[in-house]
Amino acid sequence: MQMKTRFPIKDILTPHKHGKLVLAPSLEPGTFDSHMVDCPFPFFHDGRCHMTYVGWDGVGYRTGLAVSDDLVNWHKQGMILDRGPQGSATQFNVALTCILRDNELYGASTLKRVNGAFVGTYHAYPASGYEAGPAVIGLCRSDDLRYWQVEEPCMRPEPACCWEAGGLYKSWLMENDGRYYLFYNAKNRSHWPWIEQTGLAISEDLMRWERCTLNPLLWVGKSGEFDDLFASDPFIVRHRDKWVNFYFGNSSDGHARDGVAFSDDLISWEKSGCILVDVGPQGSLDSRHAHKAGIITRGKDLYHFYCAVAPRQPVLLGGVELYESRGITFASNTFQQTAMPILPACATSDRFSNA
Repeated sequence: MQMKTRFPIKDILTPHKHGKLVLAPSLEPGTFDSHMVDCPFPFFHDGRCHMTYVGWDGVGYRTGLAVSDDLVNWHKQGMILDRGPQGSATQFNVALTCILRDNELYGASTLKRVNGAFVGTYHAYPASGYEAGPAVIGLCRSDDLRYWQVEEPCMRPEPACCWEAGGLYKSWLMENDGRYYLFYNAKNRSHWPWIEQTGLAISEDLMRWERCTLNPLLWVGKSGEFDDLFASDPFIVRHRDKWVNFYFGNSSDGHARDGVAFSDDLISWEKSGCILVDVGPQGSLDSRHAHKAGIITRGKDLYHFYCAVAPRQPVLLGGVELYESRGITFASNTFQQTAMPILPACATSDRFSNA
């Protein structure tokens, strides 16, 4: 596919790592985010920056909210989405990872309402444990961002679709030209090793969803590339005349990193070959993984929040052995007092420009 214009890569580079976690697990048994914190989704609301995030407590995922006045110092507001009753799709997990928002990268970063309510997407796994079993995707709605009505799953893995037969993962909900687009990544089988790729379903009414016949739309890379195992967790916004997909690649080298792909039509995607946020050196907070982008801008400043993962000395917490540190940090295009400069590894294709 030939891109119509060169995309200015420099507009999305964030060469300064903050170097500290802005949201960390509580390490207190009985709290929803005791073991891990994951999946940042930042946005502006009522004059403040908010962020939903997912906590893991040794049983499954639940969802919390944090607020900030400066995008650097964050304050937890507690859990906003709890697990459902026994026998429900959310009995063990409910991970809210996206809320319908404006599409512009350098826009207001505010949420949209549908019939007066905010609309989010969640995914849920059917068993206790860390992402145990084939997950489903559903919608949830709220008037105030703190109390959510969870709907029955709208997307379940299709056994006939070999690329998603193993289960669904994080989704991205957006509206464009009166239609709703639900991007999601999925795995091809339930047992390791598997691969994860990204596909799309479309709806006119947020109730009936039709999968794109061209799925998956974002494939894993060639052997040795940074996304040769996973091309996952889409975060899609508009910049200039392009759709920009901040996604993460998982590599056979054992590390996950954030990259980016571009599209003219939301269907055909081209990877840039650029690693936007790479893993850090041994001993750093993101030495294992630097992935799962949550993007927000304020004026010309771009903040690339991500999940930072590093090994740690094993500790037994609530009967579950914790062997890694997993929390949220960010990189930005503006220097912070604690910033650590990074150099992204980018392709030299003439379709993309650093000028």
